[in-house]
Amino acid sequence: MSDPVFRILGPLEVQTSAVDLAPLPPGRHEIVLGALLIEANRVVRVDQLIDAIWYDDPPATARTQVQICVSGLRQHLAPLGQDVSIVTRSPGYILRVARDQVDAHLFAELVAESDVLAREGRREEASQRIRRALDLWRGFALSGTQSRVLQAKAAQLDEKRLSAIETYTELELVLGRHHRVIDDIGPLVTEHPLRERLRGQLMLALYRAGRQADALRAYRDGRQVLVDQLGLEPGEELRRLERAILAGDAGLRPETPVAVTAPTPIAAPAAQEVTPRLLPPDLSDFTGRGDLVELLEAQLTGADRRDAPVAILTGKPGVGKTSLALHVAHRVRDAFPDGQLYADLSGTRTEPASPVDVLDCFLRNLGLPGEAIPDGLDARTETFRGLLAGRRMLIILDDAHSDTQISALLPAAPSCGVVVTTRTRLTGQPWATIVEVEVMDDEQSLRLLGAVIGEARLAAEPAAADALIRLVGGLPLALRVVAARLAARPHWSLAWMRERLADERRRLDELAHGSLMVRASLALSYDGLEPDARRMLRMLSGLDAVTLPVWAGSSLLEIDLFRASDLLEVLVDVQLLEIAAVDLNGSPRYKFHEIIRLFAREQLELDESPQARMDELTRVAGGWLSLAQEAHRRIYGGDYTVVLGGAPLSPPPHSYVTQVLTDPLRWLEAERANLCAAVAQAAKAGADELAWSLAVALVALFETRCYYEDWERTHTQALAAAQSAANHRGTAALLCSLGSLHLSRSRLDEAEQVIVPALAGFAELGDVAGTALARRNLALLHQLRREGTRAMAGYQESLADFATIGDPIGQAHVLSQMAQLELAAQSLEPAAAYLHRALALSRGIGTRRVESQVRYRLSGLLMSQGRHEDAEDLLADVLELVQSAGDVVGHGRILHRLGVINARLGRGREAQRLLREALAVRQQVLDRQGVADIRAELAKLALDPSLDPV
Repeated sequence: MSDPVFRILGPLEVQTSAVDLAPLPPGRHEIVLGALLIEANRVVRVDQLIDAIWYDDPPATARTQVQICVSGLRQHLAPLGQDVSIVTRSPGYILRVARDQVDAHLFAELVAESDVLAREGRREEASQRIRRALDLWRGFALSGTQSRVLQAKAAQLDEKRLSAIETYTELELVLGRHHRVIDDIGPLVTEHPLRERLRGQLMLALYRAGRQADALRAYRDGRQVLVDQLGLEPGEELRRLERAILAGDAGLRPETPVAVTAPTPIAAPAAQEVTPRLLPPDLSDFTGRGDLVELLEAQLTGADRRDAPVAILTGKPGVGKTSLALHVAHRVRDAFPDGQLYADLSGTRTEPASPVDVLDCFLRNLGLPGEAIPDGLDARTETFRGLLAGRRMLIILDDAHSDTQISALLPAAPSCGVVVTTRTRLTGQPWATIVEVEVMDDEQSLRLLGAVIGEARLAAEPAAADALIRLVGGLPLALRVVAARLAARPHWSLAWMRERLADERRRLDELAHGSLMVRASLALSYDGLEPDARRMLRMLSGLDAVTLPVWAGSSLLEIDLFRASDLLEVLVDVQLLEIAAVDLNGSPRYKFHEIIRLFAREQLELDESPQARMDELTRVAGGWLSLAQEAHRRIYGGDYTVVLGGAPLSPPPHSYVTQVLTDPLRWLEAERANLCAAVAQAAKAGADELAWSLAVALVALFETRCYYEDWERTHTQALAAAQSAANHRGTAALLCSLGSLHLSRSRLDEAEQVIVPALAGFAELGDVAGTALARRNLALLHQLRREGTRAMAGYQESLADFATIGDPIGQAHVLSQMAQLELAAQSLEPAAAYLHRALALSRGIGTRRVESQVRYRLSGLLMSQGRHEDAEDLLADVLELVQSAGDVVGHGRILHRLGVINARLGRGREAQRLLREALAVRQQVLDRQGVADIRAELAKLALDPSLDPV
């Protein structure tokens, strides 16, 4: 087989003895050729080539420049003949070339052939084949090529080389050539100290060469690197190998006899009382948790106790329960001089450790010979507790599965202490202290990150460091992965790590380093769930809600509330959900840690079809829509002053609705973040009818509490969906509502731009309710522009429309505005008539909010009649109403009017107090005109000598 023409396993080279080739132009030509060679005989898209050359900053002429590069490469490679060609194939280019003429592809073929030979038992041939593959390498893949994209692909090739070296080393060890292995991989272990498989192979080779001390030193060196850089202990396989080397295990001998003097076997000790020291090492960079450390130390070493103290550490996956337990254990070990026992109970694995097997290990470590260990759980538990009687011993039970698993492992002697870690909430040990281990706060997270990567590096990029902590949500395992990757790549900036984590779709891919894998940690808990609980978790993750009520889980799985509650509590017990708050009916609300949500969404996309995901959104958003519309009805006394959409409703159980909507504005306030998120998610998913219906149903909240940003954001999102779907009614309803928003904020030109097309849209649809609302808004626009005649005409038309559809609240609103026009013209009798009609309509429906608005208008009439004390009395009653309803706008207006009344009655000090309160409220709601009016009143107060001193 001839040498490859194209070589990328090192600096990019094109070499052939058959023809003379000019040197390849560096820069773009080299990058494009490298990208084509990596994907030889496969299409490489033009946009991929653009990314490889310019990454995220391509020029406008990028495609043209790529075409020029490809043309230049074709000319450069022309002397190689028809065996090599660059073919245009939509949407990019293919480099046609025999696979054995590209060293990277030849390398892959040789490794694959070696694998087949090894499986057939032809190990010598397999070793030779993979050796040939490794000889193709001349350095790091594509070294010297200046492209982020190609560097990432080159790193994958480098990783394949290291994997091939490990496979080759395995074959050489099987063939008994451990002396050669030592020379081959010794330098590589130094270069890649975190590769545990490679280090284990070196340890085995050294041991077989009779260098037991060097083999153990290699282990200790590797452990120190892992602890220093990652804060982790070696994996179980490497620890098992170390124990085997210490014991001179005969199983470590090679299959092929070699001339190595075996170590003299050590005679087994006679049965005796021993002091076991089984604690894994403490983390050298353990950070934070000071309050928990202090609590656990006091629990374990307190003098006055009748039973063995048991501390159960519970928390979500990756929160650092084991690290905390071991740190505390090392701090208190002197208080337990008779020894420390440790067991990994494998509670999150498919087959948790059996208490019978754990007791066998404990009894042997306590000095009991194997032949003296009894059969059966009860007998072993009795023997274990008997051996511990009167002894001061610490026991660490890591990753417990259940109360049943640990019960037999707990000592009876009060002189002992126990620390249990678990992801499950264990409640069967009533005397135990339950310690919730939470995620780290920002300060602790920064200290952990700095301990691994260095304080100087942290201080150089404080904003990026803060962003990294937010992206992993303070989860210690995720933080350690980030820190480990940064420590292993000192040339990476924190900002670059932040960019890699920013894409939610890739975040869990990025949170993996060696044996540290956030996804794998979460999968252990997820895989152990019953099918319904797994489905509940992944379906919940599909919602963008901030917190999740029980009814949402019920709606998602179409099950009753109590079954949904049971499943949600299972997820809480295994730390995959958190309790966020208590709902207005007293039931819990739940939330995700963001990393767990991302994991659950991966499972959602794997296991649920797009249609199922749309159905779940429709059901839950339909539930929120049903509740929001019912809240509107209770505020206004019916479906008044609102355009209702035709989105499907999924009402929660009637008992829930009755309980939470006793105070509808309070419910809307509590649910605001979720309701806004539901609008955004429905709009993004193309559920236009749901999006606009829910958006307009929330206006009572937005208007009353002055959530103007939410009002504009939800309506803009829903409007984009409605317009995209040619939903004319939804478009008109949203434009009309946006008109109300702009009028509230005195944006008159913007208001006109949306109200006019809204009115036209409703008129074309023949929608009388919508037309009435749009005409009312247009009349108010004329009124604010001081166009009284046009405003009155518009109100008359709107009033007739509201009367036609039987909307008394709409009529009351319009009559109040007509009264305002008459008051401005000093026509007091018509104004009084309109207001009394409005008051009768609002009282007939029983809506105190609308009634308070009408009574506020009546106070203005009384002031115009010179009846300031009567107006003051009326407003005092109205003030209580708006305060109890949380009506911020109304509160500011009433305080303002009370201040004016007090000024006219000569009470300067009280007027000033009320106006200043009003000023603060109106500034809060960004009422620019109201703020200006109040400041003018305060200025007049300061200059009027007839008033009492201010």
